[in-house]
Amino acid sequence: MRLRRDSANIGVANGVWGEDVAAEYLRRAGFQIIDRNSCPVAKDRRLEIDLVAWDPKTDAMVFVEVKQHATMSPYGRRLSRIDRRKRTNLRRACNAWRRANRWHGDFRFDVIEIYGTPSGGRPVVDHIEKVNLFANPSRFVKWD
Repeated sequence: MRLRRDSANIGVANGVWGEDVAAEYLRRAGFQIIDRNSCPVAKDRRLEIDLVAWDPKTDAMVFVEVKQHATMSPYGRRLSRIDRRKRTNLRRACNAWRRANRWHGDFRFDVIEIYGTPSGGRPVVDHIEKVNLFANPSRFVKWD
């Protein structure tokens, strides 16, 4: 799979590749990609949403955070790289996107973890749906 943009920073290049893999995974699963690298608050680049997709099966807008890892570690927990500050920024970004696009329908937050590198063969995709980022925690996956 080709990278979307050139970068001298290998971490940024791998992250872009991970987002491309996640977008293709969602397309094949029947999602429609609405927005990529959306930053609803132009003054604050911390409030970026990697992917915004429409899930026709659940009739909901899905906000997706993509995390790319070179290898799968037996010691790391799922979602461990998204700390409290990142969750707060993601929540603010999703709410700002909903306001900017006047979205009043159903929505959820998912995390897609990509294990692999652009030159490492076929990546492993771990799609974690309904992550607890918004209110009503009984409907979502727990962080710990």
